[in-house]
Amino acid sequence: MTGDITVFSGSAHPQFAEEMCQILGVNLSPSRTTRFSNDCLQVQLRANCRQRDVYVVQPLVPPVQENLFELLLMLDAARGASAAHITAVIPHFAYARSDKKDAPRISIGARLVADMLESAGATRVLTMALHAPQVHGFFSVPVDHLSAVEELAEHFKTQNLTNTVVVSPDLGNAKMATQLARILGVPVAAGSKQRLADDTVVIDAIVGDVHGKDVIVLDDEIATAGSIIELLRKLRQEGVNRVALACTHGLFTGPAIDRLKQEPGIDEIVITNTVPLPPEKRLPNIVTRSVAPLFAEAVRRTHCGESVSSLFSDKITYGA
Repeated sequence: MTGDITVFSGSAHPQFAEEMCQILGVNLSPSRTTRFSNDCLQVQLRANCRQRDVYVVQPLVPPVQENLFELLLMLDAARGASAAHITAVIPHFAYARSDKKDAPRISIGARLVADMLESAGATRVLTMALHAPQVHGFFSVPVDHLSAVEELAEHFKTQNLTNTVVVSPDLGNAKMATQLARILGVPVAAGSKQRLADDTVVIDAIVGDVHGKDVIVLDDEIATAGSIIELLRKLRQEGVNRVALACTHGLFTGPAIDRLKQEPGIDEIVITNTVPLPPEKRLPNIVTRSVAPLFAEAVRRTHCGESVSSLFSDKITYGA
């Protein structure tokens, strides 16, 4: 049933695309990205796309602008090659933080990127754990919004959780933390966070009982790790025992790795492979869970016309 699927990968994370293709039982189709002397990019898809179901895999990770434009060029090339359907597979959607006009004269970047993807030729978008879930409403094409919570839960199910609490860094992420807590059968707590700058936050209270508890701190992503370090400071003041971190997108930008190295007592940092992890960022306590099987199953169901609602973060069929 997957014979009419064609999968291409941009430069951002070809290993993820390869794993998806292995699960689907299809070959990753070749493409070529070249750079002209004036720094312009050109993309050539080197496999037949005519009347095929085309999937272009590209997380928006640093260098974000470079990877975004390569994705746009690949989508445009597939449209020009008469693909029947074109799905942008974006495991990490970087611009999801820019979801509202919260300062004068700024662009709502998430909406702009959504418009660009559609203009380039995407007829569907497949993504995971949007920082602001309402971003899927910026798209006028169907959006399949997956969640990694079940995969992260599988890691912790093998552990003794009798004294464990799942902690969200802020109330905005409490829904995701509550979902993990329900799967694991443990209580949930949350930090009361105030963001002062992109990498500076203050957490002035913990809502919920964490004293003497083992905690799993769950967030959608770890970028500079500013929120996590501030939360750990507050949790230690509250007298927690063991600490584990979990997130979908392990970006680890800027000072994140140095901050986490210097932070004592983190048993493990559980992430997924939505973002490539270079060797210099692979700390001994980092555990990576693969969500490529989840993406591959979503691709298979989409191609075969089956429901994918059970794979969604909130069990609702967005855009189906």
